[in-house]
Amino acid sequence: MKFIQYGPEGTPESMRIEEGPAPVPAAGEILIEVHYAGVNRPDVLQRMGRYAPPPSASPILGLEVAGRVAALGTDVTQWRVGDEVCALTPGGGYAQLCVAPARHALPIPGALSLAQAAGLPEGWFTVWANLIGLAHLRAGERLLIHGGSSGIGLTALQLARQVGAHAFVTVGNEEKAQFCRGFGAELAINYRTEDFVARVRDFTGGQGVDVVLDMVGGSYIAKNIGLLRPDGRLVYVAFLQGSRSEVDLMPVMLKRLHITGSTLRPRSVEEKAAIRDALAREIWPGLAAGRLQTHLHATYPLEQAADAHRLMESSRHIGKIVLQVR
Repeated sequence: MKFIQYGPEGTPESMRIEEGPAPVPAAGEILIEVHYAGVNRPDVLQRMGRYAPPPSASPILGLEVAGRVAALGTDVTQWRVGDEVCALTPGGGYAQLCVAPARHALPIPGALSLAQAAGLPEGWFTVWANLIGLAHLRAGERLLIHGGSSGIGLTALQLARQVGAHAFVTVGNEEKAQFCRGFGAELAINYRTEDFVARVRDFTGGQGVDVVLDMVGGSYIAKNIGLLRPDGRLVYVAFLQGSRSEVDLMPVMLKRLHITGSTLRPRSVEEKAAIRDALAREIWPGLAAGRLQTHLHATYPLEQAADAHRLMESSRHIGKIVLQVR
């Protein structure tokens, strides 16, 4: 099969097509004929040598795919060869064939295309695990999402809609702000031209927010803590500005705040399967019915994976980037 390899220098220019043996599904796994693979920031970090895959995972990039089931491992009963699925993968998505645990796959929801479906698993597994599993986001609460126009950000906006929360976002330009308003954000702040702390406080009458979903870190850490209401929750999924900051923790005590976060890849098969089951029950019907949305920004052929990574690194995109494999 063909797959994307990258060199030790870790640059987009080092990415190239190579050929190698097809993976074989183990017990409980399915082999997927990949039609599209989602591009995510962890892929960029892995290419740069800053996010090593787990020892048992494929070293090939790619954490989400959509395509057809090509073969079944033993003990797999919920899928048949030929079924169209999208799946969270432990790696290996930038390839013509990929294996994934059968319990991490989901049907293509409704009339969505395979290209659209390829951009669903990583974002929805991540957002559900953090905003529901850790932050316990509830109806009527206020949620601030940093990086609101990213794939994670737009997914979090849709989850807020699903649970009945009020969503605010920060973004890097007015085009992204306008898009997020149309996607469900009640407040969209251009952080390059506005002070997001002042805007949120003004919009909420000084009350602040109940939950912050942050992928920035750095200078945002203290600002996030300052914006949280009593019993508020600060959830981290990445640290684009770094994970270190000097912070006064007294507000954590005074307001009974919770600071948490997680990464998805190291979680066990069972933990991810539980998230998958929750998504199948709570989210996939809304996607199938069109009540929940996704946004595909760009599709690149597999041979142009380097261009897809350059776009991801530039942060010029809105929503998801995928690779067309077949």
